[in-house]
Amino acid sequence: MSKFNRARPATSPVASVPGGITHEGGPGSTRDAKSELFVLAVSNMVGEQTFYETADDRDARFRALVGEVALTDPGWLTRMIGWLRNDAGMRSASVVAAAEAVMARLCASLDGGNRQLVDAALRRADEPGELLAYWTGRYGRGIPKPIKRGIGDAVRRLYDERSLAKYDSGTFRFGDVLELTHPKPVSVAQGDLFKHAIDRRHGRDEQLPASLKVLRARAELLGLPAAERREVFARPGAVERLRAAGMTWESVAGWLQGPMDARVWEALIPSMGYLALLRNLRNFDQAGVSDEVAAGVAERLVSGVEGSRVLPMRYLSAYRAVTSDRWARPLSRALDVSLANVPSLKGRTLILVDRSGSMFYNNSARSQLTYADTAAVFGTALALRAEHADLVEFGSTHRRIKVRRGDSVLKTVGRFGDLGGTETAAAVRASYRKHDRVVIVTDEQVWAGHRGADPTAQVPAKVPVYTWNLVGYRYGHGPSGTANRHTFAGLSDHGFAMIPLLERGRDAAWPF
Repeated sequence: MSKFNRARPATSPVASVPGGITHEGGPGSTRDAKSELFVLAVSNMVGEQTFYETADDRDARFRALVGEVALTDPGWLTRMIGWLRNDAGMRSASVVAAAEAVMARLCASLDGGNRQLVDAALRRADEPGELLAYWTGRYGRGIPKPIKRGIGDAVRRLYDERSLAKYDSGTFRFGDVLELTHPKPVSVAQGDLFKHAIDRRHGRDEQLPASLKVLRARAELLGLPAAERREVFARPGAVERLRAAGMTWESVAGWLQGPMDARVWEALIPSMGYLALLRNLRNFDQAGVSDEVAAGVAERLVSGVEGSRVLPMRYLSAYRAVTSDRWARPLSRALDVSLANVPSLKGRTLILVDRSGSMFYNNSARSQLTYADTAAVFGTALALRAEHADLVEFGSTHRRIKVRRGDSVLKTVGRFGDLGGTETAAAVRASYRKHDRVVIVTDEQVWAGHRGADPTAQVPAKVPVYTWNLVGYRYGHGPSGTANRHTFAGLSDHGFAMIPLLERGRDAAWPF
């Protein structure tokens, strides 16, 4: 018999053990610092209240966890911050994490790696100013060298003419950032840009350097009388002229000083990015763009999904925002394509979707989507791609959702309801019928009393249970990181790819 080369149950990185209670008083599980930070970070919009936590309490917990991990494993934290910003798309959480990590390390007199923590969080040209605004708002005007140097590294990567035209606003404008951090330009042209940004901040930018061709073209357009600006779209090469001047659709809207009519939108649409198209479908309808142009947009919505880095939930948001039927089919198809990473699981899968009251809280103040929406989308996608799936919604009660292969995710989501409390264990007990695996998409805040129990304990130990935590509360509803008990977090479908990985007996690592 082999002594070493034997099959063993695989483990996942989020680790927790029984201990503590949920916000509803049910039996909870306590995560280690890295696990709790990861689960919180991928759902933390910063400054946003959730059903059980105030914004202040949630942000304080986030800062404390960042500070703890920054002292013990700054390399891991730097990788997480980079992944959080680039792959998870969490801008504010990345900025806060970087600033708080550096502060914790400076307070402990630790150097080395602090500059890299800051640079990892900054991927858009307005974010250096965001980090400075956060730092000074929390810690005052004194800015440590690692913060300055990390921001300087990002500025050298991010500042160009187009970014200056688009993002030079706010408390800390480009000129302020440059004067505080003193980055060395990477080229003569960037040096001219840096000097111009500082001059512009102080109102002495009458003369544009010859090297700044984009800004010179923009100044020419801005110099046109307002009454003549709309006529630019009647001339040949209008779009090329706008593009050469770094004019986005947002800046065109302000430049026109009036409504964006069909002619303007139809001229801009070919050069608009994927996300800009998705956000403006309702505006296209209101302006009356032609069916021919709309058909081209619809085709791009489907063909451009890959590489767009648009989260699946944005398609549901767009679907609910539009009033025209002409977008329903392309949005449905685009959502299906965006969920291509959801695996086709073999055998029988039980999928439980949390529809309790605490899940009906908006993902953020700017979003009309709730955590319940997110759970329904990902639960449905997994069910539709599985070989055989039982899809169940649960709360105080539970109910099976009928799905058939080929059904639309968007239409299936409309079949879910609002089921009140959180009797997760009862739903698992009633629904489990020798399935090969169980997936629970939830906030994990199970009820207390005779109705409260560890949901994962309702399934035989040899059967894998995968919990997807969508909100990031401190205590989970069951253990994780042990054989056949796994917790994941976040809104990306990429996490589902871990299921077949684990079932092939391979340990799943952090996604960064």
